[in-house]
Amino acid sequence: MTSVRVGVFGLLGSGNLGNDGSLEAVLGYLRAEHPEAVVDALCGGPEVVAARYGIPATRLHWYRGEYRTASRAGAIAGKGLGKLVDAVRTAAWVRRHDVVIVPGMGVLEATLPLRPWGFPYSLFLLCATGRLFGTRVALVGVGAAAIGNRSTRALVRWSARLATYRSYRDTQSRDAMRAMGVDTTRDDVYPDLAFALPTPPASAPSGRPGPVCVGVMAFHGGDDDRARAEEIHRRYLDGTTRFVRALVEDGRPVRLLTGDACDAPVVAAILDAVDSPLVTAAEAASLADLMKETAAADAVVATRYHNLVCALKAGTPTLALSYAAKSDALMDRMGLGAYCHPAREVDADRLLEQFRALERRSAELRRTLAERNRVAARQLQDQFDALTSALFPAADLVYREAP
Repeated sequence: MTSVRVGVFGLLGSGNLGNDGSLEAVLGYLRAEHPEAVVDALCGGPEVVAARYGIPATRLHWYRGEYRTASRAGAIAGKGLGKLVDAVRTAAWVRRHDVVIVPGMGVLEATLPLRPWGFPYSLFLLCATGRLFGTRVALVGVGAAAIGNRSTRALVRWSARLATYRSYRDTQSRDAMRAMGVDTTRDDVYPDLAFALPTPPASAPSGRPGPVCVGVMAFHGGDDDRARAEEIHRRYLDGTTRFVRALVEDGRPVRLLTGDACDAPVVAAILDAVDSPLVTAAEAASLADLMKETAAADAVVATRYHNLVCALKAGTPTLALSYAAKSDALMDRMGLGAYCHPAREVDADRLLEQFRALERRSAELRRTLAERNRVAARQLQDQFDALTSALFPAADLVYREAP
């Protein structure tokens, strides 16, 4: 019996719920439209991916300390050797597949701190070996942004050029790749893949002020902000804490959300500073859990991109603590472009004013979000149709014997 072998690739199963939500959306597409496909993963957290999604998974990096800072000679040598070993491992893995999909994620950006020899190098290995062995590599609904670091920019540019298929989650991403020298003439823009996930039912209005979800983040600025990262973080944490305290003083229950395991210290700091039974922390293990939390809220104020996606997908009025152009673009696409506040300069008083203005228009904004979500669903079906045409053409795809 023959079947097409499909690999999924990325920092999946590593604690970032947005990345895993993008994977879940692509797996749903594959199972619905290509049930013959044999799927496995090369990823950051193989144990989590295998247990949660039921597919075989291999560790992305040979060296297990890849994302820890190397200060000792042994660690530095381990990282260096790991780069050579990963080149061989990645090539061998790619060669076993007909198609490799990179599902969503900001793989072509550096809006958060990033080193060129980390994930950019891994992505370059994937795309280069895909071109070498004739394996179709697809960057599906990815995020991109202008990159200052020359080495990172070169690796990202060549990765994009070597991929068989590219699509983006917003127009700014496509424009950024064009500015970096990539021919984007045939590249399309679609909503974030997470908009393809099931939507939980919204809670019925109670007629009185209800809970507010506040999505927090271990935010230290971007790749170009390393010199003042701690200052940016203190300012973000102080402003967000003051905002939560103001909500509590108004008698509003506050539910703290995260989107990555690294956000837990921020939650702990806010709980300690506010010290009120009205403030609780959600323990979400997936985007589905986050969507349920946001669907049950009257309003959401959030920083992480996929916290915003979940709230908007759930149809809940949302205010963005925006740290990158992708957040502004998402809010604008969903009709809430007026409700953005800079994460680098959180002004609690101004944020509270914006929040109250958001709540005054709650009913109107819910209707807007319902319509924008219907449009997003249609556009994502177009994305999956385009992906099938690009990666699974019946006339020329070579099917290999399944093991």
